[in-house]
Amino acid sequence: MEREPGAAGVRRALGRRLEAVLASRSEANAVFDILAVLQSEDQEEIQEAVRTCSRLFGALLERGELFVGQLPSEEMVMTGSRGAARKYKVWMRHRYHSCGNRLGELLGHPSFQVKELALSALMKFVQLEGAHPLEKPKWEGNYLFPRELFKLVVGGLLSPEEDQSLLLSQFREYLDYDDTRYHTMQAAVEAVARVTGQHPEVPLAFWNNTFTLLSAVSLPRQEPSVSSFYVKRTELWDTWKVAHLKEHRKAFQTMWLSFLKHKLPLSLYKKVLLIAHDTILPQLAQPTLMIDFLTRACDLGGALSLLALNGLFILIHKHNLEYPDFYRKLYGLLDPSVFHVKYRARFFHLADLFLSSSHLPAYLVAAFAKRLAHLALTAPPEALLMVLPFICNLLRRHPACRVLMHRPHGPELDADPYDPGEKDPAQSRALESSLWELQALQRHYHPEVSKAASVINQALSVPEVSIAPLLELTAYEIFERDLKKKGSEPVPLEFIPAQGLLGRPGDLCAQHFTLS
Repeated sequence: MEREPGAAGVRRALGRRLEAVLASRSEANAVFDILAVLQSEDQEEIQEAVRTCSRLFGALLERGELFVGQLPSEEMVMTGSRGAARKYKVWMRHRYHSCGNRLGELLGHPSFQVKELALSALMKFVQLEGAHPLEKPKWEGNYLFPRELFKLVVGGLLSPEEDQSLLLSQFREYLDYDDTRYHTMQAAVEAVARVTGQHPEVPLAFWNNTFTLLSAVSLPRQEPSVSSFYVKRTELWDTWKVAHLKEHRKAFQTMWLSFLKHKLPLSLYKKVLLIAHDTILPQLAQPTLMIDFLTRACDLGGALSLLALNGLFILIHKHNLEYPDFYRKLYGLLDPSVFHVKYRARFFHLADLFLSSSHLPAYLVAAFAKRLAHLALTAPPEALLMVLPFICNLLRRHPACRVLMHRPHGPELDADPYDPGEKDPAQSRALESSLWELQALQRHYHPEVSKAASVINQALSVPEVSIAPLLELTAYEIFERDLKKKGSEPVPLEFIPAQGLLGRPGDLCAQHFTLS
């Protein structure tokens, strides 16, 4: 194809080829010129070629000029004795296939404008091919969707080589449709199986792209009254799985479980666990199948263990899961570092939730209260102002544990029966001990800490103290608060006010005595 210089010249040349192909079948070879521009190195030329291909094959699909059925090889058809119309349709179907493959490759182009345009063209083909299927229905009401073309799209989005987060954000709009959402979930399962089978060490880019796509899939909370399809349908059949929320939930579950069964990078564990309790678990057909992933994450330690416990807690309370080691795992997370990590606020928010039930055994609650009191001896003031009310709330919820405060003859420090090194709270003997640590903290150098620790000297009030405002408290905030406090009234230096420098000797002596 002879090209005029510049993007405008390429646009005019492509436009002429497009008009020629659509006007006469004898000009079909001009398609090769159009497809050749898709291989160009120039970004603007590629964009013009993508737009031209979108118009060309979009029109051919609507006009029914592509072969319908199992596509035979091009050589066999061209050398056969079939009619010219059939040969043309088969030949053009092969060109359409080549165009789709090239557009799939362009989803990995360095230019985002090219990628965005290729995605738009492919999704247009998905819609048109769905409305004008290139395969024959096997029976009346047979649900047809261009699965192979759509797999090409999802495969390009889940690239193992580069970050596709921007392109995935553009793809999110298609997930609002029931059919594209359903087939995205199925295609993602196949993409994960294919890539993990091809790569001994799966690239991080692939895991990140897959998580971005999976986390964008959201199901309706209840069966919609009217299905919303991207591929327009004249009639909806009740036998179509894509039209039922129950089937979407099964596909959603298969999608996530096929992803989570693999060994993921630690950064992804955290991302998944942060959304598991409100985005993943409520939409699974069988939430208890997440137990393997959550227990595996629970053994990783630190913030990941805490987030995994949150998911396990939901399974225990809402889905009757039995997990006897839950509180033992939580107890094991209590160490001196818990007051200094950046997830401290989340930890104590969740710990407060986990220990909120009044049906927990007294020995368990006593173990947590004693452990926290023991760790409080070396905690910073900002953490103490939160953990002391936390301990008192535990005692309010469980009156049987108040013996820790009112033990008349408590153990000596060197004979405290509590074993801080014991990992099992049931064997720690906390209920035999006392909270002498809180009495020690009443002599803390910071007056607010001393005041908070002195609460145990009186009868605990019935309503609990909300720790929510204290979870994010920092040392800087305490310092600023102390600076803003108004000073007290001036302290008198003399018991007997001075009457003046000149006076009776006795008075001066009295004044000197007072000043000394």
